[in-house]
Amino acid sequence: MDLYESHLVRRELIAEGTMAFYFAKPDGYDYQPGQSFQLTLIDPPPTDDSKGPTREFTIASAPHQDELMVAMRLRDSAFKELLKEAPPGSTVTISEADGDLVLHRDAARPAVLLAGGIGITPFLSITRHAVHASLQHPIRLFYSNWRRELAAFLPELEQMQQANPNFRLIATMTEPHASAQPWAGETGEISVELLRRHLDDLMSPVYYLAGPPAMTLAMLDMLQEAGVDDAAIKSAEFYGY
Repeated sequence: MDLYESHLVRRELIAEGTMAFYFAKPDGYDYQPGQSFQLTLIDPPPTDDSKGPTREFTIASAPHQDELMVAMRLRDSAFKELLKEAPPGSTVTISEADGDLVLHRDAARPAVLLAGGIGITPFLSITRHAVHASLQHPIRLFYSNWRRELAAFLPELEQMQQANPNFRLIATMTEPHASAQPWAGETGEISVELLRRHLDDLMSPVYYLAGPPAMTLAMLDMLQEAGVDDAAIKSAEFYGY
């Protein structure tokens, strides 16, 4: 596996408890929207973290962009604390990109993206690329969060919906009553009923699933019970670090 040297350029808080980290893109670094890489901290201080200095992250930026961006929930872990406190310019290594959560080639076949929480990152890359490249794929993104404050990149996704007539965002909140911001959109978990309200049919799309393991497995079971062919489903589980 090829390794590349990079460095932290900047970071920003993008939602409650969620931060984006921007890294310099090495010369010649290529990837497909939806893929991931392994990020390694160089010479981190000693911690009690037995997992070591390397974690895998989906690349949330799109290939046409100048920086490589990843995003993560700021949970209590030594790795995330080190990355959150690292000064701009800190050196890291990144692996070559990998993963098959990439958009299918047949532009006539719809793509249905089902995201929970920080599972939005591969789909942000895909939708950014779709807008930039004027892809003709019909794309439907179902994005579930507890409440609006936790929905990373929601304003950008709403704007991209206006920029690409082939892209439609269906955001849903499971605990909108706990939010300080009003919510007039869908509520509840992603369900077959929700899909049927927004899709012409359930069998023609290719489905892409990303989110916490329990949610991803529940969505997989939901699609299988609805009769969707396993070959039409791609999934990625996002574990906390």
